[in-house]
Amino acid sequence: MKAKLTTKVLHKRWLAAILSLALAASLAGCGSAVKTPGQGELANPPKADGTKQEGAASTAKRTSYPLKVKDATGKEFVFEKAPERIASTSPSETEALFALGLGDKVVGVSDFCDYPAEAKSKSKMGSIVKPNEEALIAANADLVMTGVSMKTQVVDKLRELKINMFKVEPKTLDDVMNNLLMMGQIFDRQEQAQKLVDSMKADRQKVVDAVKDLKPEQKKKVFIEFSPGWTVGKGEFIDELITLSGGINVAGSEKGYVQISEEKIIADNPQVIIYPNGIIDDKSKKPMDQLIRERSGWDKIEAVRSGKLVGVDKDLISRPGPRITAGLVEIAKGIYPDLVK
Repeated sequence: MKAKLTTKVLHKRWLAAILSLALAASLAGCGSAVKTPGQGELANPPKADGTKQEGAASTAKRTSYPLKVKDATGKEFVFEKAPERIASTSPSETEALFALGLGDKVVGVSDFCDYPAEAKSKSKMGSIVKPNEEALIAANADLVMTGVSMKTQVVDKLRELKINMFKVEPKTLDDVMNNLLMMGQIFDRQEQAQKLVDSMKADRQKVVDAVKDLKPEQKKKVFIEFSPGWTVGKGEFIDELITLSGGINVAGSEKGYVQISEEKIIADNPQVIIYPNGIIDDKSKKPMDQLIRERSGWDKIEAVRSGKLVGVDKDLISRPGPRITAGLVEIAKGIYPDLVK
């Protein structure tokens, strides 16, 4: 019988997962780290921005096989048919598979995959950073999806074990949506993928329209602490969520995921502070909002003085999958509750 995970354990796992994502992202920009050549490539690929291409496969109801696709590492895959047995080591990609109606074909997921509820009953493949090799081999999957948290070197090692790893690495909302369209092609779920993307585009447009009349001086300064002691700068999807919401990310001069400088945040004086709900700091054992309020000198920050601390669903803002635009709407409502309904 599987042991029942406590809320405390789940919180610790989420913190480990999101911090490993931040570490992987920061390492990717250092030294001789492997560069990602792209987000995945299809011949005449469908585009989430609505650009129509002659002969684009997005207009077809069914995928024409064989299909050639390159993943984010540049590896070319040739699919003779839609994969029947699928595993995922990434919560975002697990959510995408279920959203595309492929739940019955999923034979294994990471220890962190908990949405939708059906994902919890699937065989566990271990960590999102370094999964259980034996479990992956035993799953005998035709294709294993992985995402932003797994470094290319780990993917390469698993491929040496004859595990068919397909990596995506979205940095923007358009990347997320284009990856969904690409998955729709690979798994012959094009119609479902297009409906998902259309819904996500509608969410994004709702937010953009709501804040479009803001003058530069009306835009609020925003600080997001997605994990205790960590924030995010430009070049990542969380920064894009703030910008699309009409906010100014006070960490926008930084690049990628960075540890916060408490003194700098005081100096930046954000008008809104966003944090993930339900997270307890391992060191202080305090919830995020209490941790933020009780920091030395932070009582001088406008967001703290005016009570503009906004808790949002941690998974919606940290998983670049089909629910990411729901996270966008939550952030926008938190910054401008009078504009975004």
